[in-house]
Amino acid sequence: MTATTDSDRTGTTDGRVELAPGAVPADGRFVNDDLLPVPVARRRWTTYNFAALWVGMAHNIPSWLLASGLVALGMDWKQAVFTIALANVIVLLPMLLTGHAGPKYGIPFPVLARASFGLRGANLPALIRAGVACAWFGIQTWIGGQGIFVLLGKIFGGWAEAGEIAGQPWTLWLCFVLFWALELAIIYRGMEALRRFENWAAPFVILGALVLLVWIAVKAGGFGPLLDQPSRLGWGAEFWPVFFPSLMGMIAFWSTLSLNIPDFTRFGAGQRSQVLGQSLGLPTTMTLFALLSVFVTSGSQAVYGAPVWDPVALAAKTDNVFGLLFALVTVLVATISVNIAANVVSPAYDLANLAPRLINFRTGALITGMVGVLIMPWKLTETPELYIFTWLGLVGGLLGTVAGILIADYWLVRRTVLDLPDLYRPGGRYWYAGGWNPAAVLAFVVGGVLAVGGSHSAPGKGPFPADGLVPFLKPLADYGWAVGLTTSLLLYTALMTGRRRG
Repeated sequence: MTATTDSDRTGTTDGRVELAPGAVPADGRFVNDDLLPVPVARRRWTTYNFAALWVGMAHNIPSWLLASGLVALGMDWKQAVFTIALANVIVLLPMLLTGHAGPKYGIPFPVLARASFGLRGANLPALIRAGVACAWFGIQTWIGGQGIFVLLGKIFGGWAEAGEIAGQPWTLWLCFVLFWALELAIIYRGMEALRRFENWAAPFVILGALVLLVWIAVKAGGFGPLLDQPSRLGWGAEFWPVFFPSLMGMIAFWSTLSLNIPDFTRFGAGQRSQVLGQSLGLPTTMTLFALLSVFVTSGSQAVYGAPVWDPVALAAKTDNVFGLLFALVTVLVATISVNIAANVVSPAYDLANLAPRLINFRTGALITGMVGVLIMPWKLTETPELYIFTWLGLVGGLLGTVAGILIADYWLVRRTVLDLPDLYRPGGRYWYAGGWNPAAVLAFVVGGVLAVGGSHSAPGKGPFPADGLVPFLKPLADYGWAVGLTTSLLLYTALMTGRRRG
């Protein structure tokens, strides 16, 4: 093993650590400028920056539609909002635990994963997270492009009647491509540009949502009967079988960020900034946004005789050109805000970790954009069964398993103490067996099988057999995220107990 001296790293009075100059060879196999720790002087994101990041990410079209999905399953609006609020309080905990390494060491998620999986093994969780993010990037870009297409169709007559290419109007493809290019142009300018964008995007999107609420309230003269609609499930035996898989699905919505949140907290001015910023930004914003969604939809039911859950479809009902333009800009800003932060930053770092000498942050972002198109997001969103239940269930189970290993390693095994230079040096304490930690791989396999092995679909509604991939694991499938996280955390801790702590 490589010996580490105090000259390899420096610390501050508040516990933040950075690499000493020359501690790691700049041309090493596991190093590039984007993967190296952020210098302490550049860790300056404040509580407001983190809160604004979450406000900007939470206010998007899929978030708005979460409540409608739960109401469609039979919940009333109070049950739906409660489920969303509880899920985001639960997912906040692993978010804060994995986020701790960011301000302290200035490292991104794939480098943190090297401590548990090994320098080479870290590519396993990194590529899983990158693949999920690329798919989400494509989905969000397609949804955003559709929103722009609908609103422009109201402004320019005949927009939707244009000639078709591959079954869609060429104008829709144009909206998709232009929106895609705009997103990549912003992220190509780097993380500081993203911070500035989120700072003003967050209050603007809140304003847009409130304008929509005021507009529909004025037209409705109050709110409609949706708020008085009783639950079809009640609070008894019929409620809980729907509640728990729904809760796991809502947790899975942000389980992606519970892994790669160090990609953002590495720029934090301290632990207080990331803890307060995330606690103020995530659960409160998602709960308020769910309430806003319910109130606006209730007003739409009073005005139009049926609930309109899609905010774009609702905004398109106005004939006011200024209102349409304002809605168009709001949709643009809201979707860009979440898609860049949640779905481009992570795979950019993850792909850079795969081949540091060939791929930097900007190159990784461009690859993400290309893969996001190649996965054909218009196909992924064709059916709600594939998009919501199959997709979120698998994502939640696998990412919960990785989160359990990261938390166990950082908090229980190493007690938040990392050897920073060895995270970049082959042959050091995180090299394990040829760059792979067998304990982490085993914990991931066992946790992953238990979490998603019982995945099942209703006949004709999804890709899995009705009895589950592994029938005796079917009862666990509805609790995939919790099963994966708990199993991997306990197993990894047991396997690593007694080893020398780094």
